Amino acid sequence: MAELKDRLKNDLTTAMKARDKVRTGTLRMVLAAISNEEVAGDSPRELTDDDLLRLLTREAKKRREAAEAFEKGGRPEQAEAERAEGEIIAGYLPQQLTDDELAALVAAAIEETGAEGPKGMGLVMKAVKPRVGERAEGSRLAAEVKRQLAG
Repeated sequence: MAELKDRLKNDLTTAMKARDKVRTGTLRMVLAAISNEEVAGDSPRELTDDDLLRLLTREAKKRREAAEAFEKGGRPEQAEAERAEGEIIAGYLPQQLTDDELAALVAAAIEETGAEGPKGMGLVMKAVKPRVGERAEGSRLAAEVKRQLAG
């Protein structure tokens, strides 16, 4: 079993004992998403830690987007609840790259591939994505690649 999944289960038990409703609810939701992902497709499978990180990134993004939608809809209390869940999930993700670190990785990939202009974006993204992994959101990475290729 994946190490991260074990940690999530242990943290759920701890949260239940501490009667932390927000953490308990969030971890239950995450574990349910993991179970759904494991049984999706033709045959059940065990998720690796990399698969789990991708799933957690996706769940954190959902919370961020929901919080923004609630904020725009004039429902600040639900936006705050979504943000709290997002922060709990973010605690299981690797440290995000700073803007400078991301810029350096993108610059190295551009130099490596020799890409120029907007047409080279796919080439650069293909080269830099494995290095970045889940340490930066895709939209943030794409924006940095566009910025550097534009000027």
